[in-house]
Amino acid sequence: MAHYATTLGRNPDATYRQIDIVGRTGEANPHQLVALLYEELGRALRGVVAAIASGNRAVKSEKATRAVSILFALEAGLDFERGGSLSKTLAGLYRGARAKLIDASLGDDPAPFIEVATSMAQIADAWASVGKR
Repeated sequence: MAHYATTLGRNPDATYRQIDIVGRTGEANPHQLVALLYEELGRALRGVVAAIASGNRAVKSEKATRAVSILFALEAGLDFERGGSLSKTLAGLYRGARAKLIDASLGDDPAPFIEVATSMAQIADAWASVGKR
């Protein structure tokens, strides 16, 4: 039990975010879960850009890895039977974004991360508008 207390106490913001995510995913439908993934992807990419600006390589690496993982999760969740060509298009976009992030992770240029964040935000906006119907 002491281990949990020290882990939780180290970073209260991270603890709150983890609790918030668990709470939101527990009651979410599939559409909401995808929206949450897009939200977390944007947060991770903004974290990469901030880490590059501050010179924090450890955080940059952590956030870039998280962004790549989220892109894998988004692709894994695609329904190719029901989604048809749209699913194939999204899979290609996710793969391209992952490749760009992995390449960009070797340097300190925030531009590729911003570019991926912008394109994924556009897809997230489209996804959100579908959910409102």
